[in-house]
Amino acid sequence: QLQLVESGGGLVQPGGSLRLSCAASGFTLDNYAIGWFRQAPGKEREGVSSISRSGGNTNYADSVKGRFTISGDNAKNTVYLQMNSLKPEDTAVYYCAAVLVYRDYAPRPDEFRYWGQGTQVTVSS
Repeated sequence: QLQLVESGGGLVQPGGSLRLSCAASGFTLDNYAIGWFRQAPGKEREGVSSISRSGGNTNYADSVKGRFTISGDNAKNTVYLQMNSLKPEDTAVYYCAAVLVYRDYAPRPDEFRYWGQGTQVTVSS
């Protein structure tokens, strides 16, 4: 059974950092691309970042470029989202998602098919 479990969320002050983890089970990241998404209260879900199955291709939303870094550890079957210089507007539930791919690229947000349950990130003083 394919499963994604996010962890690492919490409360952090503006300017602080968090590292989110997305642990995959039931499948191997060698054949899947992974994306991070977030949804703030009253807002639509938005794509934050994605990474190709090899880790060689990544993309980021303009709002997080230069502050967030996505990376993967296929040996641990885990993808990370390092979030630095956090702002109150980064407050949201963060989700990871996966999609089976047949070439090495970072998919569009609407291509993802399997979702985790989310982890809350709150940026507040």
